[in-house]
Amino acid sequence: MKDAATGQMPCVLCAEPGRMELASRPLPTEAPEGWVLVDIAAIGICGTDYHIYEGKHPYLAYPRVIGHELSGHLVEGPRAGELVVVNPYISCGTCRACRRGKPNCCVRIEVLGVHRDGGMCSRIAVPEGNVYPAEGLTPLQAAMVEFLAIGAHAVSRSGVGQGDVVLVTGAGPIGLGAAIFARLAGAEVHLMDLSQARLDLARDAFGFALSHRPGDDVLTGELAEGFDVVFDATGNASAIEAGFPLLAHGGTTVLVSVVKDDITFSDSEFHKREARIIGSRNALQADFERVMEAIRAGHIPTEAITSQVLTLGDLPARFDALTRDREHLVKVLVTP
Repeated sequence: MKDAATGQMPCVLCAEPGRMELASRPLPTEAPEGWVLVDIAAIGICGTDYHIYEGKHPYLAYPRVIGHELSGHLVEGPRAGELVVVNPYISCGTCRACRRGKPNCCVRIEVLGVHRDGGMCSRIAVPEGNVYPAEGLTPLQAAMVEFLAIGAHAVSRSGVGQGDVVLVTGAGPIGLGAAIFARLAGAEVHLMDLSQARLDLARDAFGFALSHRPGDDVLTGELAEGFDVVFDATGNASAIEAGFPLLAHGGTTVLVSVVKDDITFSDSEFHKREARIIGSRNALQADFERVMEAIRAGHIPTEAITSQVLTLGDLPARFDALTRDREHLVKVLVTP
């Protein structure tokens, strides 16, 4: 809800680790040149937001308005009212990465809700090139696109194809996104997670029946030679390191999650496998488009992804409980 009379709007910000607040900020009424105003329709809560609340995010200064999984309606111009997905990665456009078509890893990237205030509010200004038409999607579905695009991007980077045997470690939302797109690419997908609840949810709601727990004797039978691709979505250095021995010769490890720690592995084992390690960061417009097409085609069970829908005003009081219960959640969505 926004109040044009007072020129203010509500927003949810993390004032400091462990303290989420409903605050008031000026309602944007003008966008800089090349930018557009978007009235927010729905916001997804991400693992990043939980990490911000827990004080675990490596790139953040408090206080911060959270929220980067965003859908909304354009405010002005010939497309006013159109539903769009917001790409929250604001790139400089001039660095070497940007010039080479990799704005997702721009040297000076600013991610909404992380490096600058995000979209957990009524209205936001973003670069015009960062909004993509979401025709055929609902506002809630459109707010899911960004997190699914991260998995789609990781799968695209990996080169996964028909007949590959894939392990995704970490069965949270990002891991599920990678698993969904690896399956769409034709791979046999296995999941690994500490939480049996997450694995059960992945099986029952998404059809991923091949699952393992850390410490299981995985490399037996048909899996004796390992996995062609291992995606890590755990955010845990020990889990990443435990994934290297599970890699088949000629295989690829894709690091989707980000950790503060150094990662070590046996060089002789790595070279013996002629393995690859690929970092995957954020997503590109093509990944957003790929996700939207998959949703339109009915390939992504968006109802199963939707765990809860809250209002902006409810969120601060509920956030601590959500943080503690997130192994039972896929995606909590917020409407302003």
